[in-house]
Amino acid sequence: MRLRHIEVFHAVYSTGSVTRAAEVLNVSQPSVSKVLAHAEQQLGYRLFDRVKGKLVPTPEANQLFAHVDEVNDSLDRMRHVAENLRTAEKGRVRIAATPAFGIDVLPGAIAEYREQHSDVFFSVETLHHGEICRALLESRIDIGLLFDPGVVPGISSALLAKGKFFVLTPADMEFGDKTSLRISDLADYPFISLDRRGPLGRLLSKHIQSKLVNLNTVAYSETYQVAKSLVAYGAGITITDEITARSSGHENIRMWPLDPELTFRISALHSEEAPMSLITRSFTECLRRHVLDFLS
Repeated sequence: MRLRHIEVFHAVYSTGSVTRAAEVLNVSQPSVSKVLAHAEQQLGYRLFDRVKGKLVPTPEANQLFAHVDEVNDSLDRMRHVAENLRTAEKGRVRIAATPAFGIDVLPGAIAEYREQHSDVFFSVETLHHGEICRALLESRIDIGLLFDPGVVPGISSALLAKGKFFVLTPADMEFGDKTSLRISDLADYPFISLDRRGPLGRLLSKHIQSKLVNLNTVAYSETYQVAKSLVAYGAGITITDEITARSSGHENIRMWPLDPELTFRISALHSEEAPMSLITRSFTECLRRHVLDFLS
């Protein structure tokens, strides 16, 4: 099948109508019908039957669509990449970070960098882990800043720093003469858990399970800052990353080192297919210094 055949077949199959497919593709209805007929002629079998005025995919079409759908997704991604490369600016840094970095770390690094490079324009997004990786692969951003990225095909990772987990409790909560807290110390308190779908949530969940302690979980939070806010309002205690723990806001919270220490990586990611510009490399080094200063 030619690319045009794939595009038309995908549109007709997805919409269930030649008319609606023509609207999606912004072409005439006869044009869609002609391309579809040509595709069937080349394949040697019908793709659709007309039953009571409606197009019904043949069994062959149903099997073919799964593969065509993958090709169509790749074509869409290629279009995104081409457009993003066209609109990219040499004096521009496009960066996306998980929400925890958006409170202090990223704004502070950008402000520091612009003191020496006032002509550089920044585009900033807060996204979740999977969204950042997709944005990099589509060349929509230059840098991704996130926790424990793991190995992602097509993406390179540069370690900026290592952080630790901390227990957050209301400021007036006492634990005797302890200066750090173990998982077992938290068993009698309402606990706010991190969402297990993220890298830190999975890491922390595995650590808690290894201690064989049943925590009294009263809430799950997808973002670490929300978990911190819940602690500030007295909803319970939580364990969160060091970036969130040290970020501004909610001064009526106390930080306790987690015992034993549990660490994670803070990394800057970029696409292997789009080498970083000199400006992007320069800002990444500024970001590394700022993260280290923030954690110290």
